[in-house]
Amino acid sequence: MAGTTSRSGPSDPSEPLVTLFRDLRTSALGLSGREAQRRLLVYGPNELPQSSGRQWPAELLKQLTHPLALVLVVAAVLAWLTGTVILAAAIIAVIVLNAGFAFVQELQAERAVEALAAYLPTHARVIRDRQRADVEARTLVPGDVLVISEGDRVCADARIIDGALEVDLSTLTGESLPAARSADHVNTAGSRLQARNLMFSGTACTEGEARAVVTATGAHTELGRVAALSQRTGRTDSPLERQVKRVAWLIALVAAGAGAVFVPLGVAAGLSWAAAATFAIGLIVANVPEGLLPTITLALAVGVRDLARRGAVVKRLSAVETLGSTTVICTDKTGTLTENKMRVTKIWLPGGEVEFENCSPAAQSPELRVLAYSAAVCTTAELASQPLGSATGDPTELALLEAARSVGVPLTPPARDAGRRAVFHFDPHLRRMSTVDAEGDGTLAVHTKGAPETVLPCCTDIAGIGGGQNELTDLDRTRLTALIDSYAAQGLRILAIARRRLDDDTVIGPDRAALEHGMCLLGLVAMLDPPRLQVLDAITQAHRAGIRIHVVTGDNGLTAAQIARRVGIGAAGVQIVTGEQLDALSEPQLDHLLSGGEEIIFARSSPEAKLRIADALRAQGQVVAMTGDGVNDAPALHRADIGVAMGRSGTDVAREAATMVLTDDDFGTIVVAIEAGRRVYDNIRKFILYIFTHAVPEVVPFLAFAVSGGAIPLPLTVLQILAIDLGTDILPALALSREPAEPGLMDRPPRPRKEGIIRGALLLRAWAFLGAISAVLVMGGFLLVLSQAGWHPGDPTGLGTPLHHSYQQATTVAWLGIIACQIGTAFAARTEHASLRAIGVFSNPALLVGIAAAAVFALTLVYTPFLHPVFGTAALRADQLMLVIPFPFIVWGADELRRLWLRVRARRRTPSPTMQTCAA
Repeated sequence: MAGTTSRSGPSDPSEPLVTLFRDLRTSALGLSGREAQRRLLVYGPNELPQSSGRQWPAELLKQLTHPLALVLVVAAVLAWLTGTVILAAAIIAVIVLNAGFAFVQELQAERAVEALAAYLPTHARVIRDRQRADVEARTLVPGDVLVISEGDRVCADARIIDGALEVDLSTLTGESLPAARSADHVNTAGSRLQARNLMFSGTACTEGEARAVVTATGAHTELGRVAALSQRTGRTDSPLERQVKRVAWLIALVAAGAGAVFVPLGVAAGLSWAAAATFAIGLIVANVPEGLLPTITLALAVGVRDLARRGAVVKRLSAVETLGSTTVICTDKTGTLTENKMRVTKIWLPGGEVEFENCSPAAQSPELRVLAYSAAVCTTAELASQPLGSATGDPTELALLEAARSVGVPLTPPARDAGRRAVFHFDPHLRRMSTVDAEGDGTLAVHTKGAPETVLPCCTDIAGIGGGQNELTDLDRTRLTALIDSYAAQGLRILAIARRRLDDDTVIGPDRAALEHGMCLLGLVAMLDPPRLQVLDAITQAHRAGIRIHVVTGDNGLTAAQIARRVGIGAAGVQIVTGEQLDALSEPQLDHLLSGGEEIIFARSSPEAKLRIADALRAQGQVVAMTGDGVNDAPALHRADIGVAMGRSGTDVAREAATMVLTDDDFGTIVVAIEAGRRVYDNIRKFILYIFTHAVPEVVPFLAFAVSGGAIPLPLTVLQILAIDLGTDILPALALSREPAEPGLMDRPPRPRKEGIIRGALLLRAWAFLGAISAVLVMGGFLLVLSQAGWHPGDPTGLGTPLHHSYQQATTVAWLGIIACQIGTAFAARTEHASLRAIGVFSNPALLVGIAAAAVFALTLVYTPFLHPVFGTAALRADQLMLVIPFPFIVWGADELRRLWLRVRARRRTPSPTMQTCAA
């Protein structure tokens, strides 16, 4: 298309403007309106790529075609074909209920891209047809000339063509301090985000005004790149989701296979095809745990709600279970392990060290006041002006301002800003900040603060004792390096403070290197960001649970290592890997580094390093929890099994990309969440045991009916089974999700990533032990009631026969017996090894309420006459009711003895401390 550009990529910061204008086919006067319209057709709207979104019909169909749902559909069709319309309708209702519930939960999708889109403004000021105009931001195209001023949010990636301003890049870099940008600043070193003449979509102008030519829009911007990366690193199914799918298919195949196999056997045994079909329906319905999926979902929802009360907002239900299998935590240091509240503890002056926290007014020398003033004037933070007010700015700068105020040189923001002539904000690569300020006598001075390793090379002199300055010798530098290492080893953060008086004819330009040389070192400031009080206990608990913890921080390695040692991470010789060392490692080398059991400090690390570390750990089969707070952390948070964002200090993008948000920014909350995840996982297994157990007493009556060729009448009806699965099952099963943690929960190692939630031991306990006991009790009660009425095998029990009422009472006893055995199973399932006394009979009130509700529901069906024809029940005599009362105690008592035997055997296998000492 004539008049449009073929260029769509980012510009080269060092490219001459003339060449850029030529490539973009534009000029400093911008585009015409007609040309902008044509380019809009070529490049599309200036919008972030959006995910296609959920198509609710397809999502709902997905739930309706779940394997368990499909097996129930087969049962409904069989019921319809055999003329049992009520039964068919009941099964269809079950299918729709389960599908609808699961569908509602699936709609809780992540919103990372939408959060990114919130950073884009709706309108922009451009030069169109040689005049300034307000246009919709979505209509910007490459070649447009933007007019940016203080308070504006940048709408697209652009190259500054004239003017100067300061830009808040925190949405892209995580840096809280504004960065200077101007047309004159051209540097080719570092990444594009550090280019001094480029601006980026989603950032904000905090000061100044400039014009810039748009070089990229929409998906081609840096913000669009992050959005696309977040989409490409979409979440995978959690271990629980994968296991439930496998179990669902297994149950479906077993149920369908059992029905298909036993129908011919029933016919061969003398059943009619209608009776065989009824048998198949009963077998399918008895094998399919209709309440499994909604109960798991509700249990996870309860876990999410409990965690939210404790400071962890979990955005995906299945993540609660994933938390319980966490094997590695990669954590930030500042604000997570520490309080993020800096305070000055020591100040080194050429005359000696000052313990600042115990510094008396008499010890406050003029040299100390000069250093405190120079450090305070080189800040942009603001202390609270009133006792109840709030301070704003970087915690390090706030600590410097507090120190200046404590030595009698308070510096108010108006006074500081009035004397300021230039500011070179903190540069993450240079790791220092400088300001040019007017002194009291009218002269100008440069004040610099920053990492000692970057400030010392700028210094040629050192402040003298009692005034003046001396040459900074090599011996001085060697001693300072040793002192700095000593401070860092104590967990202190060190800043070097330097100053230089400017000559009257010095030109203050944009080149900071011309000003940051020949400086005089005033001294060193050592600050402490104390560890959070509760972190040590949390780390100890995590280690006891077999979880490794790596620290990934942008801070000094020695400082991070000391803080790590204080809270119990790593040993005295903990390994420190710097950002440069990490970048130099190949993938096999990084895999080897992380494959050991040591905990590592990754110091001076970039957000991109987190993504690489997460990938390496996950490739080794680890379940990784990763913390982060910046926009660039979003891909790593997305990629980790559990992305943990900071609720207070984190950006919106990080919070949206994460799986869990800490409302208190506290590491201890992560360990609390892991413990909750383990408890939820155990509780899910408890109610799976509970649900699977009564499948045996539900299936055995149908097998007895089929194997006997109908000589033993059906002890249960299909509607009675549905009344159990959806009536008396749900509340006790859900109450098991509120079980307190079993003793020793955090004293065992994380379970293997591939370990199934349904293991052989669980099935043996459910089917071969608890289920078998329940089946014997249920069939015994059924046959006993029939025998007392004079029944013999083969006697008719249908409608109109003398034994029909007794048969209905017998089926009611069998049905009520299953419910009674459920109660015993519920108490047995509360612990896997410990006795019930260890956790307390009344420690789960919800279970007691659920059992009471199940009992009321059961008695209602037994003693409400109009329900008898629907469910095939009948009112029981007192002696028949007393028959089932011992069932719960028999089931629970048998399992209590089994668990006692397991504990005794475990004690015999574990050598006593005395034997271990002798062996040693």
